[in-house]
Amino acid sequence: MPSVLIVDDLLSIHEMLDAVIQPTGYSTSFATDGEKGLALYKAEKFDIVLADIDMKPVDGITLLKQLKGYDPTAVVIIMTAYASTESAIQALKFGAFDYLQKPFRVDELISTLKRGLEFREFQSKRVASTASSVKSDDLKSIMVGSSKEVVRLRQQVERLAGSRTPVLLQGEAGTGKTVIAEILHRSSADDGAKLVRIDCALSSEENFTRGLMGENGVGGEWVNDARDGTLLLQRLESLPMEMQQELVSVLRNSAHRFRLICTTTADLELMTDEGRFHDELFYRVASLPVNLPPLRSHLGDLPDIIRKTLESASNPNFDAKLIEFTPDALAVLEGYRWPGNFSELHQLVTQISATTESRMIGADQLPMRLKELGQWPSLDQYLAEKKQEYVEMVLRACRGDRGEAARVLGVDISAIG
Repeated sequence: MPSVLIVDDLLSIHEMLDAVIQPTGYSTSFATDGEKGLALYKAEKFDIVLADIDMKPVDGITLLKQLKGYDPTAVVIIMTAYASTESAIQALKFGAFDYLQKPFRVDELISTLKRGLEFREFQSKRVASTASSVKSDDLKSIMVGSSKEVVRLRQQVERLAGSRTPVLLQGEAGTGKTVIAEILHRSSADDGAKLVRIDCALSSEENFTRGLMGENGVGGEWVNDARDGTLLLQRLESLPMEMQQELVSVLRNSAHRFRLICTTTADLELMTDEGRFHDELFYRVASLPVNLPPLRSHLGDLPDIIRKTLESASNPNFDAKLIEFTPDALAVLEGYRWPGNFSELHQLVTQISATTESRMIGADQLPMRLKELGQWPSLDQYLAEKKQEYVEMVLRACRGDRGEAARVLGVDISAIG
């Protein structure tokens, strides 16, 4: 029998909720404040926690934070007086599944409990079956680099892999938001379940309403197609306010059916503060924000990213994996700001590798725009910092011929490497 922990400082609320909930097939337990509620949850781990927001000494928001810290899969529904709706919406920011405004209708309460239980069961199933589905080595082959920014990002993705919790991917265009969304989908969706991608900037209001809401207002074609899988809403900042409200309605009624992943290039929190983005929608999608760093913030990863790109590149004359970028070429690439991030770099390396007749790519073979916009150190400065690494790279390209390597570099390498 599903279990519900009711945390409220009014005994009359305990009696009323017990009389309403038990006949529908749930067992009920009670606590009169957040401190006692947390202790009881740790002892028994209930399916759902129904907590009032206004309690002393430990209120509902504090209890929510403590519960999510102890058990990230905890399903917490916050009860609030009508006048404190703003606080209830804030609770979504800290991971509340939903909220109920007092006085609430019995059918609304039972419906919310049912959705919470379905989400709990679905979440638990995915955590159990996918806890080890994404390995660190697998992520390293996709999210290439050893900088602290990339390492931190891999760790975040690995932690989120087996979860069904909504995720907001934030970053500039070309930083890999779609790639990460695909990783999260594969790690948390049922076999055969779909990744449904919707570009909010390109979808008309009519199509969005039909695909999202459907005729009954609780789920259209997109929601049904994403069942047991993932609904990916790209460029969420482009969604008009009217459609944001529709999305909130769908999420309140079908949050258990799919994993929601949203991407944005904007500062949604700032847009929310300025009234340009729906506050409840923001907190429903942004409980787990993931910030993707721009390429210019970890340019030290460029050689590794280029090598990885070359593994899948092609050249009509020889194996593209044999292509090397000379130190002066790498210096130019590191001096460029990469407004298009990984997408721009991937396009550049793929194009050069497909057209070059030489296995060594020098600065003279790079597009002029990189040299005009970028500021890079001299070759001598660059080699002073990374002599060993790049001498070894050139030696590999020259098949160990130190004389040829010295000619390419234009320096005496007898005392290096």
